[in-house]
Amino acid sequence: MSKPVSLSFEETNLDLIAEAEGRVCVLVPVEGNLGQEARRVNRLTRGAVERMRAAKSEGANTGDVITMAWPSGMAAEAVDIVFLPRQCSFQEAREAGAKIAQKRGEQPLLVLAGNHRKAAEIAMGIALRDYGFDDHKTAEASEDARTVRMMVSKPDEIKAAADPLLAVAEGVFFTRDLINEPANVLTTTEFANRLDAMQSIGLDVEVLDEDKLAELGMGALLSVGIGSDSPSKVVVMQWNGGETNAAPLALVGKGVVFDTGGISLKPAAGMEDMTMDMGGAGVVAGVMRALALRKAKANVVGLVGLVENMPSGRATRPGDVVTSMKGDTIEVINTDAEGRLVLCDVMHYAQERFNPAGMIDLATLTGAVIIGLGHANAGVFANEDMICNQFLKAAATEGEGAWRMPLGKAYADQLKSRVADLKNVGGRPAGSVTAAEFLRRFVRDGMPWIHLDIAGVASVKTATTYAPAGATGWGVMALNRLVADQYEVSE
Repeated sequence: MSKPVSLSFEETNLDLIAEAEGRVCVLVPVEGNLGQEARRVNRLTRGAVERMRAAKSEGANTGDVITMAWPSGMAAEAVDIVFLPRQCSFQEAREAGAKIAQKRGEQPLLVLAGNHRKAAEIAMGIALRDYGFDDHKTAEASEDARTVRMMVSKPDEIKAAADPLLAVAEGVFFTRDLINEPANVLTTTEFANRLDAMQSIGLDVEVLDEDKLAELGMGALLSVGIGSDSPSKVVVMQWNGGETNAAPLALVGKGVVFDTGGISLKPAAGMEDMTMDMGGAGVVAGVMRALALRKAKANVVGLVGLVENMPSGRATRPGDVVTSMKGDTIEVINTDAEGRLVLCDVMHYAQERFNPAGMIDLATLTGAVIIGLGHANAGVFANEDMICNQFLKAAATEGEGAWRMPLGKAYADQLKSRVADLKNVGGRPAGSVTAAEFLRRFVRDGMPWIHLDIAGVASVKTATTYAPAGATGWGVMALNRLVADQYEVSE
């Protein structure tokens, strides 16, 4: 598994700055007095820091980075000058950290943070952006290249502040690794094994096999994976860090480890991207890992339905009717609208077993949400304002794009079936909305619920602020923030 960069915090020592190898990063305000670390670098480089600040400060924005290559008077190969005042926001500090990580490449890095108030957030930004999925590359990366040292005035305090942030970063990395993993490696069994291994960090993990799913009546979920040799599974992860017997928040994830479309076969072009169709389950897993690592004082249960959607002589056909765990019959119009069949059974099971305080499902569910929102925002659908607004606030705080979409009877009516209680698609108009309405049918009256359609944000073709191209880990930080703000027990 990829791990966040090796970050260490040490007491500021001005005498060591000249000898530091690789890359040195120094924080300076756009105007005003330099800190002692910046003054030291300025003296070593015979005033170069001040000259470059004067030349670049006009029009410079918070977080901008300029580079001085092979600075005289220092052993470093480069010095990065980062415009970052002490009074910046934590988002600005994180973004600056991400830019620092992006600049450094494969070099060891010394960050001269001194007494900067947001040093822990800078570390978080460095950790989030310093990611590369190279598990299947034969070249070995240098261990030195994974090293970041931060010189700070109070290393113990900064480490204490950074540790829970870096726990969240590890959750983000876990999600990215799962989504980036090819389907011949991340089978349903391997996925379940990786989640089961998280018992070592304190999660209670239970794996339900096909016999148990059949006994429970999960006919909708089982109909998706019936055409594959990879067995369908549901994995239940519990973190009980809150009050004893307090109802948990339930997180439910779609885990289609590969989606061919089944009998309604997808076009060949771009089908290789369907390794990311388990993104919802990946986010749930990453959140649960983060909560366990930072020992969150909340009760949260994560449930993921793991299946593979393949065509075969056993596969579900368009026109088939399947029965969900709830008992509703579903006419399968299109076998490529399979994620909702997985989610509806797992959502029903989550409510039956745990009677949660609220429920949030995540899925790379529809291409329609990408047409509507592109890759900047996930689609947010909710049955009440309070939980929706709480999540939107958490997502905005963490810089993860989310936009509320409508629900309503007119959309639900598109799912009426001639031969069953409902059908699994409602036609092309408002495809992401009718998918959400399908899921809402499986939410109990009075249950606060959010559906997150993350098809556009789970994996992207170009780099984002905090991630290179590929899996983003979108949602781990927002959901962790939601738990921290709304569900954790106060001290």
